[in-house]
Amino acid sequence: MSSFSSVDYVELPAVFALSERCNQDKHPEKVNLTIGAYRDESGKPWVLPVVRKAESMLAADDTLNKEYLSMGGLQSFTDATMRLVLGDNSSVIQEDRGVALQTLSGTGALYIAFQFIAQFYPGCKDILVSNPSWGNHKLMIDRIPGLNFVQYTYYNSQTMKVDVEAMCQELDNAKTGSVVLLHACAHNPTGIDPSKEDWHRIAYICKKNRLFPLFDLAYLGYVSGNFDEDAYSIRYFAKMGFEFFVCQSFAKNMGLYCERVGNLTFVGNTAEISHKCLSQMKIIVRSVYSNPPAHGARIASMCLTNKEMRAEWEDCVKEMHARIRRSRKYLHTALKTCNAPGNWDHILTQNGMFSYTGLSKAQCEVLIETHHVYLLKSGRISICGITEENAKYVALAIKDAVQNAKEN
Repeated sequence: MSSFSSVDYVELPAVFALSERCNQDKHPEKVNLTIGAYRDESGKPWVLPVVRKAESMLAADDTLNKEYLSMGGLQSFTDATMRLVLGDNSSVIQEDRGVALQTLSGTGALYIAFQFIAQFYPGCKDILVSNPSWGNHKLMIDRIPGLNFVQYTYYNSQTMKVDVEAMCQELDNAKTGSVVLLHACAHNPTGIDPSKEDWHRIAYICKKNRLFPLFDLAYLGYVSGNFDEDAYSIRYFAKMGFEFFVCQSFAKNMGLYCERVGNLTFVGNTAEISHKCLSQMKIIVRSVYSNPPAHGARIASMCLTNKEMRAEWEDCVKEMHARIRRSRKYLHTALKTCNAPGNWDHILTQNGMFSYTGLSKAQCEVLIETHHVYLLKSGRISICGITEENAKYVALAIKDAVQNAKEN
């Protein structure tokens, strides 16, 4: 009799299961719209040229060794990342109220932040999360004792826009001192963000109700191609005098998916408070994985701090942003050309890597089972999977699904 005979088998998260199924599919016209990873015009992963250059430079540098980094990671990387998010002229940086540590991508940053909140945050332990949101938010929150996963309305399926009125009303009615998780830009999965005016309203409610903001920033640069513009919400909250976390990933905007390069920034009211909190975050890191890996952080640091390489990286981000906009146009044009029923303009107005198409579960099943077009059954697609070559095929498949799916 095994001590573990009561353990149940758990299915993989849908996004990984569907992507694996697509990989095994032999159909010549299959399309993978599941995983949120950048693809070039030919549908292939892209290693940024500036990343290739950085790796060559690192390989040739015989002064580097394989010693451990500190618990906080590579300081040149964390300092530069904090400046990237908050701005070089931020009063937070000038007053030493911002602190940061390197994490295992954005997921690791969120985990450390959640653990810190569970242990040290004195307010309400409700974590308010948008409905819908990235599935891993709930998975992590539910597995940390003391935290409560609570949803607030975000998406209006009728208008296919942010339901600002409902969102603000529910945040206004939230328990005082709750933690509110906000997607800083390129909301996952909807691709729809609040306007600047909406952010002002959200910040006012958070200030009034003493809500503690936690920003998830996985797609900086993907909305506008400009870091300053995409960081607007975070910088506005900093200007308003909030204490907050920023959980950041370089998987997307540097293409460092497998390197797991992330950063956790904390902004406190005073330098003393911030550095005390940083010390506790480092102890959490020590208890989980001790210290982060160096290679990816060194690449990111070079791209952030070397003037020439920074310009090259920014050009790469602009190209990725432009490619995503082209993909949206490919699909939108193809849907209109084939007279797919419905209005598909939301594909153009949404931002970032994802589109919430509005397709039903039954329609998604037709796409998967009949046409070998793989997407989440919520209707979310990864726009990067759309190319000029496959857009017509995907559009015709969507047209068939809309016309012929049998709704339950």
